Amino acid sequence: MRTVDVARQAGCSVQQVRNLERDGVLPPAARTGTGYRIYGEVHLRSALAYRALAEATGPIEARRIMRAAHARPASEVLALLDAAHARLDTERRELRLAREAAATISGETIGDVRPSDVMSVSELAVALGVRPSTLRHWDAEGLVVPRRASPGGPRRYFPDDVRDARIVHQLRLAGHRVAPLRALMPELRRTRRWDEVTTTLAARDASVDARSRALLDAAAVLGTLIPPTAGASRETGVDARG
Repeated sequence: MRTVDVARQAGCSVQQVRNLERDGVLPPAARTGTGYRIYGEVHLRSALAYRALAEATGPIEARRIMRAAHARPASEVLALLDAAHARLDTERRELRLAREAAATISGETIGDVRPSDVMSVSELAVALGVRPSTLRHWDAEGLVVPRRASPGGPRRYFPDDVRDARIVHQLRLAGHRVAPLRALMPELRRTRRWDEVTTTLAARDASVDARSRALLDAAAVLGTLIPPTAGASRETGVDARG
């Protein structure tokens, strides 16, 4: 195949095909006597696998996996794929926890505040399982701002502040960046727009599903590029000695 043939079938540009070869995503192409590249099926499959991997893991990790597929033992490639699956599984689990936390927190009622209900930075950090510096960062960003119980006294987190901190903590675990949260938190405090939180988490869920599907597609193509592991049969998937 010519460069343009690979580009058309892989859904990318001619220059992108050349870049992928340069970066080791595609194995080196053969050359004609006049210097033109000649690609084969392995190059097309590599380009297709890379595109799916880039959607699933991002371009940096996708290049790493493809370079390993062409130069490293199959076990190393499989380990990289396992790690990618594990990251998606962790993200999916954190999203589930965030949804459960949002549902619970949204239904809490803040009653009369007792002195024992007010928490210091260190106390709230321990309760959430974060560093005190994390709470100070949220304070600086305007996400969760402690208040003073008395003029000139130390700043403390009141129950509604603690609830906000719990929301921010769960949404950060679910992958939300600080900038969108900076805009969302004032709305939650004012109107408790939990529908927006739910919609945002659902969008994250859809993103994980799409990346999981892309990783599945990539693995199917990679299976044709890497050799079977030692002692196993590609056709049967059982020990070759049996």
